[in-house]
Amino acid sequence: MTELRRLLLPLDGSALAENAIPLATLLAKTFDGELILLRVLDLPLPTLEVKYPENHWVREAMQANFREAQRYLDDQGMLLKDAGIRVRTIVRDGPPAEDILATATDEAVDLIVISSHGKGGPSPWTSGSVADKVMQHSRCPVLLVRNN
Repeated sequence: MTELRRLLLPLDGSALAENAIPLATLLAKTFDGELILLRVLDLPLPTLEVKYPENHWVREAMQANFREAQRYLDDQGMLLKDAGIRVRTIVRDGPPAEDILATATDEAVDLIVISSHGKGGPSPWTSGSVADKVMQHSRCPVLLVRNN
């Protein structure tokens, strides 16, 4: 039987993404695995020409986004820890699909559990673009949680 020791659960702060939490929790409990919660901030570049990235308003906005993301993951992680799950959290700030795949590789995860927003096309059979990229390019299995 396959051992699922490390499970990656990307969360974007939405209720739809959180639909994957119960299944990821069940798998982590069943296999006595560690659940890695990932929040990827797809931070847009400022529309104004910024010659010096160290401008305080850009830095402050980015820091505020990171703090909010970490708080969100900490809150989710505390609920899971209370349920007896080993949890770690990671915040990254690149393109979502690429950062999910990079984290899966860096952390040597056994399974990615991801929810689909279904924004990849007009058909209900089409998965979201991030989930689709992750499914197509992942080196480990991906479990796609469908949202109704």
